[in-house]
Amino acid sequence: MSRPDKIRLTRRDMVKLGAGGAGMFMLSAGGLAVPRGFAGGGGSGGGGSLYIEAFPTSPLILKPFNDPMNIPKALAPVDPTTWDSNGDDLPDPKKQDCLPVGDAKYQGRYGYDLGCHQMWPGEGASAGWDGWLDKKKNNPLVYQIKAQVAGHKFTTSAVQPINSFGKNVTPPRSSNANSRYLPESTIYGFNGTFPGPRINAEYGRAALVRFENHLGDDNGYDRQDFGAPNYSFLTHLHNGHTAPESDGQPHYAAYRFGPMGRYTHEAAWEPGEYVDQLYLGYPAGGDDREKQSFFWFHDHVHGYTGANVYKGMVGLMPIYDPKLDNGDETDPNGLRLPGRRTNNADGSFDVDYDIPMALFDARLDDGVTPHKDAHTGHGETHPEWWGKTYFRHFPNHGFVGDIFTVNGTAYPVLEVKRRKYRLRFLDASISRIYDLQLMHSSKGPQAARDLGYIGDDLQGQYRLTDATQCMKWVQIANEGGLLPKPIVRDNFELWPAKRREFIVDFTKYMDGTPTKPGDVIYLVNTMKMTTGRMWDSKDPSYKVPLVKIVIGDLPAEPDMSVIPYKMRDVPDLVPGAVAAIKDKSIPTFELQRGSSNADPETEWLINGQQFEADKPLISVKENSGGVWRIRNGGGGWVHPMHLHMEEHRVVARNGVLSPTKRHPDDSGKEDVIALDPSEETVISRRFRSFCGPYVAHCHNLAHEDHNMMFGWEILP
Repeated sequence: MSRPDKIRLTRRDMVKLGAGGAGMFMLSAGGLAVPRGFAGGGGSGGGGSLYIEAFPTSPLILKPFNDPMNIPKALAPVDPTTWDSNGDDLPDPKKQDCLPVGDAKYQGRYGYDLGCHQMWPGEGASAGWDGWLDKKKNNPLVYQIKAQVAGHKFTTSAVQPINSFGKNVTPPRSSNANSRYLPESTIYGFNGTFPGPRINAEYGRAALVRFENHLGDDNGYDRQDFGAPNYSFLTHLHNGHTAPESDGQPHYAAYRFGPMGRYTHEAAWEPGEYVDQLYLGYPAGGDDREKQSFFWFHDHVHGYTGANVYKGMVGLMPIYDPKLDNGDETDPNGLRLPGRRTNNADGSFDVDYDIPMALFDARLDDGVTPHKDAHTGHGETHPEWWGKTYFRHFPNHGFVGDIFTVNGTAYPVLEVKRRKYRLRFLDASISRIYDLQLMHSSKGPQAARDLGYIGDDLQGQYRLTDATQCMKWVQIANEGGLLPKPIVRDNFELWPAKRREFIVDFTKYMDGTPTKPGDVIYLVNTMKMTTGRMWDSKDPSYKVPLVKIVIGDLPAEPDMSVIPYKMRDVPDLVPGAVAAIKDKSIPTFELQRGSSNADPETEWLINGQQFEADKPLISVKENSGGVWRIRNGGGGWVHPMHLHMEEHRVVARNGVLSPTKRHPDDSGKEDVIALDPSEETVISRRFRSFCGPYVAHCHNLAHEDHNMMFGWEILP
């Protein structure tokens, strides 16, 4: 029997409720009817144990595509002898954080002291590498990043309060249904911004980042009701070739904080604490083929990763290769990918025409939708939070928003010169998958409600009814770095945590017609996904504009960039990888729906087991290689499966050698496997440079936070 909070209404049911009898119900954007008084009067009483899977309808942004798209500049390194850090300690190879050093259990198992850097630049496995940019001094550039409570607005436009039928409504605590401006949403931001800082990194030059927790100070903002309850963070550089102590994940955290009796979300950095995370700028095995090109960093607190990421803990970190890809298209020794580099006196550098684009969907509180999930709320409403971000920690489908943002701005404008650009895409959403195209539209954006859409079909807020493709993508990289060869594509999917990089030539359309100043192109999402389970059936009318791209004049300097024929070779497969496709004895990890008597919140399992932070599911040896099978257990779910530490190569999907037509960039390396329902993959991976505990997990963060994760370790 279905639980009453899981019953989904049909469109016909919604129409009936709209015609009469709706007074007994509150209607969500997802088409769910929640009985009024369901929570037994709100406050602390009567909510029971049910999860109310109802979502608000965000107010309609009345003037989209007016705010400029935020393009973060490179963060400047700091002099640690002058900083205002939480701790008095300077960066030290022998002390990595603010806690006591050492633990006999960890030392005995992995051969390294707990709380120390396992490898300093130029030491250990990196000692013989000839790629260091400064052969005499390999001290890292030092950055300081503070996790801070701050405010954020997704738009400067006025908004119109609407309900799930698209009708104007009067918000609670208001006397009218007039348009108004949004209040600031509360974020936990790296340096108080969303997205957080951009660090332009470079192979051969290490970066040490001191992450400090300043979340104990609310700075006058209402914290709302989501995020780690102890205001903790645990920052993961996704997916750096990084030692466990700098990897930021709950398996290592169980060792680091366990001796102090701190577990789950308390096994993380709390207010007043700090950690120095070292990113070596050293490719796995010292192999240039292992170099990557676009990292991001985000929170990884056990059980609250989704809440903290949604709260704003997202940062960007492109990484350049001084040999092939140094950000300077005028360098004849490199690939001459789009980019004009400017070196700064402080050791940082900026690159023009090279733009990261972090996609993120949000949902804003309507003041009447109940707040209740596995962690917080008793079914009460929060009229005082109208217009602020709304998040529920659901164990079921996952979380999808109805407002789409890029680099923290809803429906922004990007002005480009008539030349080639490098666009680096990141899906920073909790659960949403996108399918992106470049399109023309003579009619322009029209509000979905004005076209007669209701309920889930309001997601995205705007549609392009006459949009047609006008440009192609030239893919040059995925999350594992540069591909062997460019791939020309009409469209591409972007799954949570995946990155994909493209060259777009804004001088001409795909039919050869030249662009003109003032021309408008839209970045368009065509994947309808009304729940976090997976995409809906294909809807040809679902063309949601995300960014308005306006063509400008020619640049002041000539475009010296090229689209190379060949880029970076991929590393060899682990010996025997192809033969292992049919080998049933290789390590197999199956992602499953399930429950656990030990943890009533658990909804997801791997190999029938819930995640236990102090128990690895598999052990491997340092400097070895392996072939693993990753399988989606079915049930009509999709899973973006992420494996920490080193990238892998997909050997085969469902027994068919990679790359496949659906996944052409399986030709390169990856760190997230896009698993369709019931799909099975075989991957080749290696375990070099470091020892210690790591994790692998689904990057639908609602799944990760409900135990779809396993620990694994590298032993000496």
